[in-house]
Amino acid sequence: MPASLKIAPSWGWRIPGAGRVSHLASGVEYQGTTVQLSGLFPYVAGSGSPVLGVPIGRHMLWGEVLCLDPLEWLRSGLVTNPGMFLLGQPGVGKSSLAKRLITGLTGYGTHALILGDTKPDYTRLVEHLGGQVIRIGRGLDRINPLDAGPLGTALARMDGTEAARLRLEIRGRRLSLLLALCTLIRAGRVTNPEEVILGRAIDLLGERLGHQPTVPAVLSLLDEGPDELRAAARATTSDEYQRRVGELIPTLALLCEGSLKGVFDNATTNPIDLDAPAVSVDISHVAAAGDQLVAAAMLCTWAYSFGVVDAAAVLADHGLAPRRQFFGVMDELWRALRGAPGLVDHADALTRLNRQRGMGTLMVTHSLDDLDALPTEEDRAKARGFFERAAIKILAALPGRELDRINQITRLSAPERELVSSWAAPEALFPGSVHPGRGKYLLKTGERPGLPVALSLVGEEWRLYDTDQKIRPDSGWIERNSGGEVR
Repeated sequence: MPASLKIAPSWGWRIPGAGRVSHLASGVEYQGTTVQLSGLFPYVAGSGSPVLGVPIGRHMLWGEVLCLDPLEWLRSGLVTNPGMFLLGQPGVGKSSLAKRLITGLTGYGTHALILGDTKPDYTRLVEHLGGQVIRIGRGLDRINPLDAGPLGTALARMDGTEAARLRLEIRGRRLSLLLALCTLIRAGRVTNPEEVILGRAIDLLGERLGHQPTVPAVLSLLDEGPDELRAAARATTSDEYQRRVGELIPTLALLCEGSLKGVFDNATTNPIDLDAPAVSVDISHVAAAGDQLVAAAMLCTWAYSFGVVDAAAVLADHGLAPRRQFFGVMDELWRALRGAPGLVDHADALTRLNRQRGMGTLMVTHSLDDLDALPTEEDRAKARGFFERAAIKILAALPGRELDRINQITRLSAPERELVSSWAAPEALFPGSVHPGRGKYLLKTGERPGLPVALSLVGEEWRLYDTDQKIRPDSGWIERNSGGEVR
């Protein structure tokens, strides 16, 4: 036999009885740990995909399972902070990834906080997990911007120097949020004299009241004009005092009587439950009322929720409650920031300390252009800092122009750019077509090579993660199309 025939061709020899086949089916793929399968095939090589956290999919090149948990990655030294930023075109599965993380992290004992659900996308999942849904809107649940929340509960159980420090912290938070709401209402900044007057009003209410102050209480105190407020306003006569508060009173009145009436003008009706595995603050009922109300609702939600996280840390530090860790999702970020100049400062202050809080965060938006829609260049620069500071950047389907901008902040290799831009290609124009970027993400951490991962939904995820049920008349669509890809 000639030497060239000693090794059979891949499809067999072209002679009768030699096992010639016209098609070779791919082999069955099995996956397991090196401990279990080392005897079968010991020659393995990993792709560098972390296995710490929630399984979010398979590496698109090597098939290994990739896991993600910003707090666990921080503890293991993989990243320097637990902040994540997710960018991607509409409809490519951004919320599916967020929901997979929420589902997995709550299973590990992390408490999830959805800080302002504008659609709502997360209500069904949170209810399924046994969590709490707070529905903000006229005639629904209210949030009191001046409510100390669990921080007030912690304060009641403390004394001495620590109590004095926490009392000042609560006072600062109340004033900061009230200033942000006033800035939003008047579409301009609050003056320094007005800030002094508001701060003194909050102090007086804290001394007079045995319960949480409200915005109407602040407004009534300004109308009353006691000597303490006149002194703060540097006013020697009643007329002079009225001139000093002449712009401030109508601004606060709009919070109580204008388009925001029934939302922020009374006590909190449904406080956040610290023991709930997940909490979603649903602001979809105010989303149709315009960006001003949405921004106000988001600011109050963020302030109240971060106060809950801080209260949990204070209680744990003093042995009054178990140590908790949190994961906050901030979707549709841009809607809260473009309401008025200076609002980004408030969000910036809230989100800078997530590492010290023991809180992982996920910010979600469509494009860096969303951040460029803010009123001033100063605001735009600070908003871009959110993306720059995030240790974990997740890129879904994005066009080349957007990747050019991202490359100025986080270096992308040519293959990475080509891969992400290929996901943004338009789908075929026929019924039932699926976007090529659905469920595909590139994880970037620092200057490391990106990790391409494909997410596949399983079981109840098809129902719980579906965001198109309201526009899909056929209720059996999910069952017929639950074949693996994110849709």
